[in-house]
Amino acid sequence: MAREHFDIFVSGGGLAGLIAACSFAAKGLSVLCVDPTPPITSNTDPKADRRSTAFLQPARATLQSANIWPRLDAYAEALQIMRLADAGGIENEIRYIADFDASDVSDHPFGWNFPNWVLKREILAQLNSLDNSTFRAGVGTKRVTPRGAEALIALTDGAQISANLIIAADGRNSAIREMADIGVQTWRYGQKGMVFTVSHPIAHENVSTEIHRTGGPFTLVPLPDHDGSPQSAIVWMETGAEAARLMALTQSEFATQATTRSCGVLGPLALTSERAIWPIISQKADRITAERTALIAEAAHVMPPIGAQGLNMSLADIQSLLDLIDEGHLLGSEPMLTAYENARKSDIALRIHGVDLLNRAALAAGPNLRALRLKGLQFLHGSTMARKLAMRAGLGV
Repeated sequence: MAREHFDIFVSGGGLAGLIAACSFAAKGLSVLCVDPTPPITSNTDPKADRRSTAFLQPARATLQSANIWPRLDAYAEALQIMRLADAGGIENEIRYIADFDASDVSDHPFGWNFPNWVLKREILAQLNSLDNSTFRAGVGTKRVTPRGAEALIALTDGAQISANLIIAADGRNSAIREMADIGVQTWRYGQKGMVFTVSHPIAHENVSTEIHRTGGPFTLVPLPDHDGSPQSAIVWMETGAEAARLMALTQSEFATQATTRSCGVLGPLALTSERAIWPIISQKADRITAERTALIAEAAHVMPPIGAQGLNMSLADIQSLLDLIDEGHLLGSEPMLTAYENARKSDIALRIHGVDLLNRAALAAGPNLRALRLKGLQFLHGSTMARKLAMRAGLGV
């Protein structure tokens, strides 16, 4: 069998991998993207991804360049205000609210939120519409062998291909990263994240609300209305033991607990999806390149779901590689990969450690640390300069 050649091979068909494949194909490059797990693109599938993703302003530009945004626009729910609320220790009573309004720094919202299953469906449709891109579901990466001007790749279906550049978008347990003998640093918090969607009687008014209390934040992110009812996606972070207790409750019991934990800001919550749970960690690869290989997304960095940083950092990885191609770097060459490492390492380190600090502040159990957390929020919100700097830093602009 003749070996197929592609300009770029993307290992991993999650959101980051699919966006990368579309983005490189939009540059006229030939792209193959594989993933061992067939994508789920319907919300009726019990295994559907119940999380949502907020794309911040810089991410939209990347999605527009890849011709993805026109497919997503109709499903977008704007995030105009980021509301941080402090609820103390184990109480469920808000004692301070800080609103950060995008209009203070921009003519556009902070970002736009989407259900993950919708994103996967629409981005996959865009990828499949392109003549120079191929997506193979149910296929994984077995072995990679860099060799001079290209890399040889063995796939789990027996196919052998070659590519000038390998993009490792295969997640926090990246096989590509392991093959390249790249280590990782991992921080664990003893937390779990529970994700689900809800309806509620009070309109969210495009406000994303993050309520901080010992155990971790409870975040309500706006979704488009459904059947005339306001909807939100929830990320509820708790200690492992408490999360296990909550997940063992019935749907109605869990909804009651979620309403209490939300401090009732949107009224009684009714679950509109199944619940999912996953461990909360921070993780950073020791380096994000190897010969003919670039790590992106969770293969390169993982962080708690605070401030919508996760996938937006992944798109910053992709945009950095796209910029280097525009600058004329030889695809997959050592100078290109060195430039990529240098362009991304500081921002990755800064954001991982910044979100780590925010999460540890949210976890604070002692009264002195809780008081310090409250004072920090009051200062950040009360100072116009600090507030605008924080908003611009969060956007990555």
